[in-house]
Amino acid sequence: MTLEASASLLEIRGLSKSFPGVKALEGVDFTVRRGEVHALMGENGAGKSTLIKVLTGVYPRDGGTFRLDGVAIAPRSTKDAESVGISTVYQEVNLIPHLSVAENICLGRQPMRWGMIDWRAMARRAEAALARVDLKLDVHQPLASHSIAIQQLTALARALDVEAKLLILDEPTSSLDAKEVEELFQVLRKLRAQGMGIVIVTHFLDQVYAIADRITVLRDGRLVGEYETAKLPRVELVSRMVGRELTKMKAVERGTEAARHAPAPEVLLELRQFGRPGSIAPLDLTVGQGEVVGLAGLLGSGRTETARIIFGIDRARSGEMWLGGKKTAFRSPRHAIQEGLAFTPENRKVEGVIPHLSVRENIILALQARAGLLRPISRKRQGEIADEFIKLLGISTPGPEQAVMNLSGGNQQKVLLARWLAMQPRLLILDEPTRGIDVGAKAEIEKLVQSLREKGMAILFISSELEEVVRGCQRVVVLRDRAKVGELAGDAISEEAILHTIAGSSHAR
Repeated sequence: MTLEASASLLEIRGLSKSFPGVKALEGVDFTVRRGEVHALMGENGAGKSTLIKVLTGVYPRDGGTFRLDGVAIAPRSTKDAESVGISTVYQEVNLIPHLSVAENICLGRQPMRWGMIDWRAMARRAEAALARVDLKLDVHQPLASHSIAIQQLTALARALDVEAKLLILDEPTSSLDAKEVEELFQVLRKLRAQGMGIVIVTHFLDQVYAIADRITVLRDGRLVGEYETAKLPRVELVSRMVGRELTKMKAVERGTEAARHAPAPEVLLELRQFGRPGSIAPLDLTVGQGEVVGLAGLLGSGRTETARIIFGIDRARSGEMWLGGKKTAFRSPRHAIQEGLAFTPENRKVEGVIPHLSVRENIILALQARAGLLRPISRKRQGEIADEFIKLLGISTPGPEQAVMNLSGGNQQKVLLARWLAMQPRLLILDEPTRGIDVGAKAEIEKLVQSLREKGMAILFISSELEEVVRGCQRVVVLRDRAKVGELAGDAISEEAILHTIAGSSHAR
């Protein structure tokens, strides 16, 4: 970090932003210095994206002040933000693939001559912008002819085409391999040395410690703190992000003694070096019959991505999957369902329940899909199945014909579980099954999971709530930065052990 870094470039004080029913940011302070890379960290719902969108004029702020280079600013659009020196590069390359590299870099601000685009001047400007990111290309070629890494650097060059003082990068490495990440970081170090302030939003811990000078952590829309990276051990960063101080962790009651020390179960699902570039590095994983295996890790660690590949939503690119001793590869979720797998996704309202359909219709959906259109389930049988699971799971509804959108979050989750349990699956994948529901409903779902385990069902359990993972799982596979970094079993499972494994080690920085 250069000497100029001691001077503040961006100062946000008391930033507040609310949406209907949600306090997204409350009294947040955020400072970026000249000549530094500043990582903005936090779990899902922490407020990172909202802060960036308010700063860049996408959302109006409810309260607080912004100062850039000592001058008060109030951007009302991204164009306003660019005009004062704030440039943003988003996670998805937000360019037009079929236009040339030069057209993409200068889009919306093309040099004009006699009322027409000055193509030569635009090419020169594009080449100058690319030189700032150490890239030399034929700027007349379509952007689509280049790799994702080159497109990402082109987006960065476009951001630097204006007189940028502050550069914001939102998950810039999500589609890059290790070599491409290092090339990007070389560019960022060069820009830092030139005195630019850089904000990077990322979930990759290793990358944060490789590039960031300072770290600001948000949680639930509030500021947790600002830290010098070199003085913040990794395990402390993780505990601040998840809101669990290691010294204050209490013991969590974990199932029954018999469950914790039961003999190794018969393996139902086995993954061997199973993975997909950009989603999850090749990993080994097993789930036994009558066993709950947890996937633990921070947001972006690869938990959901692993579940999606197992269930056939995304296609694996490496390794093998064995189910019941038979090598298999699912072509689609339909194929997975036919083989006895069930998956409750993290976002139940978007990917799970169908809100305008009734409880009955939602419950029988997967069962009917497995049977096929030519073998419709009778209306009478549909009603019997719905009534059975409404009673079994204690779904609070006036009746099976009630629209699911009129139920509480906890009861919607129970409807989703009922849909899959009606299939009598061999393996149940639960992705954040208790998110957004009340304490009572959480306890009921946890109890249900243990009941299913006792009946011999294999369960892959994904949760950001470490207490739930510790309490309900016989083994826990720990992920970090889209790779498996450890596995815990039996009495070795604890919140502290999971956090240390995520961080790398108890003494890792």
